[in-house]
Amino acid sequence: MQLNELQRKTKNRKQKRVGRGRGSGKGKTSGRGTKGQKARAGHKMMPAIREVLKKLPKRRGYSFKSIQDKPAVINLSALERLFAPGDTVNPKTLAERGLKTQGRTIKVLGDGELAKKLTVSGLKVSGTARTKIEKAGGSVA
Repeated sequence: MQLNELQRKTKNRKQKRVGRGRGSGKGKTSGRGTKGQKARAGHKMMPAIREVLKKLPKRRGYSFKSIQDKPAVINLSALERLFAPGDTVNPKTLAERGLKTQGRTIKVLGDGELAKKLTVSGLKVSGTARTKIEKAGGSVA
């Protein structure tokens, strides 16, 4: 390969001209919204207001923790209903029994009673569910 054979990976595109009529797609207000200080050329917001605006998302309580996927929840009463004594409970057997989780993590909660000896593996388990499973003679792996 020679230097004169080199070509760009992406096309060379021209910059869009703004403020040249409504047919251009960037006419009238040219993407600046409507009237006011922020629509004017050379505007500078007061530093104090700018600092408040920058902090607003954090003040509203936005953080990445709040948008994490919540686990699919299954109670002990459902395990009592779906499984026979001595069965193993894991994501695969839950899917076979009709629980649709679609790739989410599954958490077993302690609502209801359990009288069967079950082996739970590959699932998150709450503290109360763990004690009830072990009290019934089962185990949590």
